[in-house]
Amino acid sequence: MTPDRLAQAFLATCRAELDALKPGNVHRFRPGHGMEIAHFEAAAVAAAPHIAASGAGVGERIEGAVEASVAAAGLNTNLGIVLLCAPLAVAAERGGPLHARLGEVLDSLSVSDAEAAFRAITHANPGGIGAPSAHDVRESARITLLEAMGEAAHRDRIAAQYVSGFADIWSLGLPWLDGLPARAGTEAVYMAFLATFPDSHIARKFGVETAERVRTEAAGIAAGIDWSAPEGQRHRVLDAFDLSLKDRGLNPGTSADLTVATLFAATLLR
Repeated sequence: MTPDRLAQAFLATCRAELDALKPGNVHRFRPGHGMEIAHFEAAAVAAAPHIAASGAGVGERIEGAVEASVAAAGLNTNLGIVLLCAPLAVAAERGGPLHARLGEVLDSLSVSDAEAAFRAITHANPGGIGAPSAHDVRESARITLLEAMGEAAHRDRIAAQYVSGFADIWSLGLPWLDGLPARAGTEAVYMAFLATFPDSHIARKFGVETAERVRTEAAGIAAGIDWSAPEGQRHRVLDAFDLSLKDRGLNPGTSADLTVATLFAATLLR
């Protein structure tokens, strides 16, 4: 896939995710957590050329995209998205079956990829996301990016994708897109992730117990939604959950990041 097409696919994916009513997240229907949709749109435009940079490695794409995004938006909006989409972009650029190429990309990750990703993570969030305490992102990398993600996989769902070959994207995310209109499919994917896994972002900020309570709430809500019903019907339910989460300051950012990765993979497969 050419760089132009990759960049267009990434932008379209980010915009599609923002168009969906994702409870607790920033979206076109409501801002939240001190952020507006304009922050995310600016970050997506800034990141796209770096995600699609011809011949660049995973780490180089991550670092370039995160630095450009933070400069454009003035804050971190898309670190998780970039961490997930960079390997998919490299795989798509190589051509052939996306799933197989992605496995090759992940297996070939280097210490240099880790160094670039660590710099990006530090730039976006000095606390570190996806890197184990034994390999502080503020220090020079001593292991490959895949090994670093493996160290963090037990507590970070984004890191877990690296060591599983993006298993959650293939087995949980993508099937929810089948047969549904674009917005309904995106909302169904998001709620599936939120209902299945305690959100890593919530767990980091508020603890695992809070993340599990949100997961349980989401599972009960998702089970009662008919995703093929008229939009207004499901949005009444999703909107109430959105208000509840935002009132509590809870932002399921990892579930949103996994949703973007699912939409990006679906676009690349098409």
